[in-house]
Amino acid sequence: MARYTGPKCRICRREGGKLFLKGDRCYTDKCAFERRAYAPGDHGKARKKPSDYALQLREKQKVRKMYGILEGQFRRYFEEAERRKGVTGTNLLMLLETRIDNVAYKLGFANSRSQARQMVRHGLFTLNGRRINVPSIQMKSGDVLEVRDRTKKNLVITEALEVVARRGVPAWLEIDAPAYKGSVKALPTREDITFPMTEQLIVELYSK
Repeated sequence: MARYTGPKCRICRREGGKLFLKGDRCYTDKCAFERRAYAPGDHGKARKKPSDYALQLREKQKVRKMYGILEGQFRRYFEEAERRKGVTGTNLLMLLETRIDNVAYKLGFANSRSQARQMVRHGLFTLNGRRINVPSIQMKSGDVLEVRDRTKKNLVITEALEVVARRGVPAWLEIDAPAYKGSVKALPTREDITFPMTEQLIVELYSK
């Protein structure tokens, strides 16, 4: 399955909510979802009551697309979440949140998750002093993510840090902006994820 390369705002409109796929633009009145908060296409405005399956599918698609993960990989995350102790839905969200590309985005080193993923792939970061280029690496408590010295003057990163300075970083992360360094203070809890998600619907979908 190929990765979607079309308009990102179309994804938000299809899933019925802002997924913050275009960085700072999503917080302005230029956001396409703010202007057209209905599904794309000729029948986007049509009102119809969704089935239980449709609700479950849309919730899964919303979460999957927000984190930029393909279907096969998303299912593997779910299987890993099932194997772990605790609530499966919460485990799934914790696995997604601690991906290194998501952490780079939340720390403010990139304007979006897709941009952070590309930066990781290009080797612009070090994890605990070692250069990495795999976006799916799971970060642990105490891990330190740092921008490599030759990249610290990158204009994209500088601007992204200015944006996150206004927005703030999650409580489970710590940012040292002057040093272009961030760390995981503790693993996130369900309460740390403020984006509206109903993970139980995803569990119900995959449990059929």
